[in-house]
Amino acid sequence: MTVYDPPTSDAPTISVKEVLDDPGLDLDVSVVAGHGGLDRLIDHPRIQKSGLCLVGHTHGLVPSRIQVLGETELSFCETLDEEGRRRAVRHMYEQKLACVLVTRGVDPPQAFRDEAKRTDTPLVVCIQRSSLAITALHTLLDERLAPRRRVHGVLVDVFEVGVLLVGSSGIGKSECALELVMRGHRLVADDVIECDYRPPGMVFGEPAGVLRHHIEVRGLGIINIKDLYGVTAIRERKRVDLVVELEFWNEERSYDRLGIDDRYYEILGVPIREHVVPVRPGRNMSSIIEIAARQELLRQAGHHPSREFIDRLEAGMARPRSELPVPQLPSDRPGAGSPPTHKPVRMPPHRAPIPVTANESAVPPPVDRKRGS
Repeated sequence: MTVYDPPTSDAPTISVKEVLDDPGLDLDVSVVAGHGGLDRLIDHPRIQKSGLCLVGHTHGLVPSRIQVLGETELSFCETLDEEGRRRAVRHMYEQKLACVLVTRGVDPPQAFRDEAKRTDTPLVVCIQRSSLAITALHTLLDERLAPRRRVHGVLVDVFEVGVLLVGSSGIGKSECALELVMRGHRLVADDVIECDYRPPGMVFGEPAGVLRHHIEVRGLGIINIKDLYGVTAIRERKRVDLVVELEFWNEERSYDRLGIDDRYYEILGVPIREHVVPVRPGRNMSSIIEIAARQELLRQAGHHPSREFIDRLEAGMARPRSELPVPQLPSDRPGAGSPPTHKPVRMPPHRAPIPVTANESAVPPPVDRKRGS
């Protein structure tokens, strides 16, 4: 009997039985042989078409992936004689496979049943065709085998931008999130965020268990955002698009004042754009985070305001002095010598300017009250 070697990596795994019993698997499947191996582990989110293995080519075969046999592979087995078929199937099952899935509801040849029993390799028959079975398996395994990591912080949906607030405990992340909710944005998770990776290069966050819809505010305790503000104030899951790290103002640290260079925060191997924002009295942090979210939308659309400003500034400084526009004096403008089109305004006698001599002060003389009366 072939000895099964379980996966040795630290990647997430799922047993064959868990896959077949999962309510999210929208397939009609049944185990026809190898029931003793249902506890075998799958650690790869993609299936494998192992037709070449039947002709002896095993290069690139990953035993911990679900092996799918469709109409093409089974029709090839039908062309072999009985001895050749058993030899090909035996060579395939000796690779210590986790599971073999036959599509289109085809009854597998007896050689497959015999080898499945001998090696305790689950042999599963699926009613759906190969394309539908592969799509359903990929969808389920992407969810169950996604790399995961817990992150301490607050995740908020601001203008459809997933903003992750991180920083030391007590700096005001939850209070800032509460202010954003009051401004009409949505809370995803507070304190503990369950992050998972999704191809190609995306990280999603959701609340952890009993913390869903709750937020902790020092002095008030734990409050339920859904009960206070309704379902429009919460979101169950959101992609992390931007990280804002809050830290106490440090006079000795030089903070970014131009925004030219991009800074990144890595989660599950995915670099996510990050801003380090200092916190001190007088700064409206919720407004700053809203601006950061709007700026992220501009960058996703292909605009980088800081770099565009610097480019215009450098372009102006690089132009020769002779090419710079020369301001025109009134006498140099066209039509400067033509007579004015408006009539001169004559000042009333009582508002005529008072002549000032060199020995007199510029302060107007006192009003003669007798004369004025």
